[in-house]
Amino acid sequence: MDKENILNALRNVKYPGYNRDIISFGLLKGIKAENGKVEITISLTTNNPEIINQLRKDCETAVLNIPEVKEVVVEISRPDHQHSQQNPWAGQTRIKDVKHIIAVASGKGGVGKSTCSVNIACALKHLGLEVGLLDCDIYGPTIPLMMGTKQQPFIENDKLQPILSHGVKLMSIGFLIEDDAPIIWRGPLITKVIQQFLHEVDWGKLDYLIIDLPPGTGDAQLSLCQNVPLDGGIIVTTPQEVSLGVVRKGIGMFEKVNVKILGIIENMSYFITPSGERVEIFGNGGGRNEANRRGISFLGEVPIFTEIRISGDNGIPVVISDPDKPPAQAFINIAREIQKQFVQ
Repeated sequence: MDKENILNALRNVKYPGYNRDIISFGLLKGIKAENGKVEITISLTTNNPEIINQLRKDCETAVLNIPEVKEVVVEISRPDHQHSQQNPWAGQTRIKDVKHIIAVASGKGGVGKSTCSVNIACALKHLGLEVGLLDCDIYGPTIPLMMGTKQQPFIENDKLQPILSHGVKLMSIGFLIEDDAPIIWRGPLITKVIQQFLHEVDWGKLDYLIIDLPPGTGDAQLSLCQNVPLDGGIIVTTPQEVSLGVVRKGIGMFEKVNVKILGIIENMSYFITPSGERVEIFGNGGGRNEANRRGISFLGEVPIFTEIRISGDNGIPVVISDPDKPPAQAFINIAREIQKQFVQ
């Protein structure tokens, strides 16, 4: 039997919950084919029986569609349960001198995830901590604009040197491409870039590395979770149900890869008119209710403030430009809530 046909069949097997196949993830460890019988070996880093059973079933179904295949045996190797409980990050590599890595995610675009990432990073810096901000939104990098710098990083001692802006160390694909240049990359190239940004950037000593993820649950998110042990994930949403529906997928993503969810932020919670009237444009309380329903922390509300938008467009985050004003205080309070979860 032609092993290439078997490989092509297995390329149709997606990891449960994601749009990437087991071949590109590097999960396939061996194929043995003889006399109509195919033996497949897959290596997983999860003990979740639902994922294991689903992958076994999908592999069997895919390969049995090959006419000359009569029998399929799927062997799945996984970490010893006791060992995985003691060290759930086995196989991942921590970034030297970085104490905590936090990913900021959303199920959909347009909820202000990058705005929250930027201001949370600046708020943690405002609290006296050493902070880095990694822009993993490869297709839509906005961190350079929001942080007000277009510098190009340089290499020193075989390490890419991050850009420093407002006291925060930055790295983004936006620093390495021309303005408005489209990024048309396939998954493996995105994976490689994220690996380089994590392990080939001289981050130095950091208390927190905040990672701004792209919307959804695709290659960038999985590549990140496979490469470094995340110390927590934050979900950004707006109040309405259409946003909360996809936020639940983001929560599920973190749960599947054993990442602790630090909490939910409800952005664009309400608007205060010049006359003082509170207007709930997108509804209100959806983020808090979802957090309560899931039994996870609600990190806070961020109202609609014109100052937040203006400061982002001008490259001076509101936490930097007006730290004592209500817009900045919303993010500083969220940063305090995040910090509490890491204080022993």
